[in-house]
Amino acid sequence: MKILNTSYWLTNVRLEKSYVMEEGQVASTQTEICHIRIDDGSIAEITNTLGELRSHLPKYDCKELLMLPSFEEAHIHLDKTYFDGPWKAVKPISSIFERIEEEKILLPRLLPMARQQAESILTLIQSFGSTHVRSHCNIEPVSGLHRLEATKLALDTFSGKISYEIVAFPQHGLLRSDSIQLVKQSLAEGATHVGGVDPYTVDGDIEKSLQTMVELAVMNKAGIDIHLHDSGDVGKQTLTRLASLTEEAGLHGKVTVSHAFWFAYAEQQESEELAERMASLGMSIASTVPIGRTMMPLPMLHKKGVKVKLATDSLTDHWSPFGNGDQLEKAGRFAELYGYNDEQSLSQSLGFITGGITPLNHDGEQVWPKAGDKANFVLVPASCSAEAVARRPKCQVVSYEGRLVSGSL
Repeated sequence: MKILNTSYWLTNVRLEKSYVMEEGQVASTQTEICHIRIDDGSIAEITNTLGELRSHLPKYDCKELLMLPSFEEAHIHLDKTYFDGPWKAVKPISSIFERIEEEKILLPRLLPMARQQAESILTLIQSFGSTHVRSHCNIEPVSGLHRLEATKLALDTFSGKISYEIVAFPQHGLLRSDSIQLVKQSLAEGATHVGGVDPYTVDGDIEKSLQTMVELAVMNKAGIDIHLHDSGDVGKQTLTRLASLTEEAGLHGKVTVSHAFWFAYAEQQESEELAERMASLGMSIASTVPIGRTMMPLPMLHKKGVKVKLATDSLTDHWSPFGNGDQLEKAGRFAELYGYNDEQSLSQSLGFITGGITPLNHDGEQVWPKAGDKANFVLVPASCSAEAVARRPKCQVVSYEGRLVSGSL
């Protein structure tokens, strides 16, 4: 059943109410069945099901499906992918520079399909419950602004169905490929964030690379989202200097470090100290939840106050064949990897894919949904958030500002 009205009732919706305590520990989650009125893209009213619902507005029976906040895709590359095309595995390489050289040949070949494939990815991630996406878009001499144009056209197709941010990403090096003017131009044509990659390894000049990013961000009132794979002393130097520049430039809350692999190898004390510094500046980390030697101390970063956001990154492309765009699966992987197997930990893990929103806060108080909240939600066949994270059920309904954008009732 399609929802065509801007004002309507969702009946028999399962909402989380509180945690159930046993012997001083969270044992389970209490829920209740409610009716919810949606009006003009927002949640207008929440009532219990005790009395008869008298209203002339359309009513849609949710059959006791669980309502959760919809998800955010914190880092993906819509503009370069093999998705929706023939299978192709990754070509082995020995350095990032080999991959860049491969890109220079590959990207022009992929460009004619860029818009169509971006639209296919958007359809996919929306079916998995994402209603916000931050896409990194290649901005370098080989691509010019063509990939930005393709990405914007794809996103325009989803106007009113998804919100988005675009990172102007100089994949081949902001300095190394002389992409400063292209990035500046892209910011004037729709990009919302300045990107970068490995100021030491790729650009060869940590200070100049970071200074340039910050200057571009300040001049264009943009945010920053930098790919940082460098570890060791140069990784720490990059993070430390970026934190200082963030403070000096007044970019509090506007800087994201994607990957930040330095933390995977750093000693605990210096790792915690830098995490506290980043948290004080509102800096965030986008992570794919890597397994193996680059396993990140994400729980520590979160505990110290760093905003940790989970992400897909590559969705089957020449960098990696493993991304699938399923954020709920990503939250489950996070919980499994870090041993979050109890009710409370599983429940709170949901916040890593929702921009920090969870139905219950850490103390079990209901904080979502409330009247006035945007009607961005998913409906899943689960008894509670903890079960949803652990079992990864398919979203039956995805709503963006009250509009059903995927699934059906």
